[in-house]
Amino acid sequence: MNAKSATVGIVGRTNAGKSTLVNRLVGEKVSIVSPVEQTTRNTVRGIVADPRGQLVLIDTPGLHKAVGPLGRILNGMARRSAAGSDILCVVFDASSAPQLEDRGWMERVCRERPGNPVFVLNKNDRRPFYETMFRDLWKEVVSAPPPRLRGEAADAPPEPLWICASAASDAGAKPVLDALFSLAPEGEPLFPEDIATDYPRKLAIADAIREKFLSRLHQELPHELGIVVRDIDERDGSWDVAADILVNRASQKPIVIGPGGSLLKHVRKCAEPELSDIFGVKIRLSLWVKVEPRWMENGRLLAEMGYAGALR
Repeated sequence: MNAKSATVGIVGRTNAGKSTLVNRLVGEKVSIVSPVEQTTRNTVRGIVADPRGQLVLIDTPGLHKAVGPLGRILNGMARRSAAGSDILCVVFDASSAPQLEDRGWMERVCRERPGNPVFVLNKNDRRPFYETMFRDLWKEVVSAPPPRLRGEAADAPPEPLWICASAASDAGAKPVLDALFSLAPEGEPLFPEDIATDYPRKLAIADAIREKFLSRLHQELPHELGIVVRDIDERDGSWDVAADILVNRASQKPIVIGPGGSLLKHVRKCAEPELSDIFGVKIRLSLWVKVEPRWMENGRLLAEMGYAGALR
């Protein structure tokens, strides 16, 4: 059997389990995971090597109600990544009833008619599980498209391949992997077999640091927290990494530092061994908290965080 190769856009609303699914399919951590919405801010490519071939999974920011320039950038990145993929994989959190963003992705599939749509009803290990409601919503979208869809091509949209799965375990995610390979065309690998991601290391380090803050800050100020890796000083077997932690207001600075610097110490303690394991060198972090008012509207800073292409 000839090898298969495909790019797969992993899309859906925030907190549907996209990054967890990507990490599970790749077999190692390439994208940060958190219960906080908008955890993923960049498009992260995870590369699946399998006897059947290679899949390049593009983990995207979750679609959400955009607030400010950064929110609009994230939504634009998700939409563009979806448009350029061989297979569109829409992940739904089916442990809760469909939401407006879920309908929005269904309408997009109905309107743009991608060749190989896959609808993953994630978290089927939880109860209740709203499979019927999602299937009924799709029927509603197809039979009564919104006004902007009427008058376009009359041919029926492609029927998605429905998969019930759970990204929480290898067994739960296996049906997704099998489905993606069943749709992938024959082709040569797009990346070398020995890499799991082509994500720039500065952005990967920044993501790992941000994840550790999110695990402690929860809903206090996660969307107003930005990480910029300023420098990586490479020495024999070790890297000294300097990173700025950006907040919007002076009142947020002590929250991020923590009493007696406790939160910064916690983040370093958790992030350093994880990053050392990922990159195969000893990593030491120097973290500096800086007040940068309205950083989410600063084009230079957003470009440093990996959004340069999205700003054009």
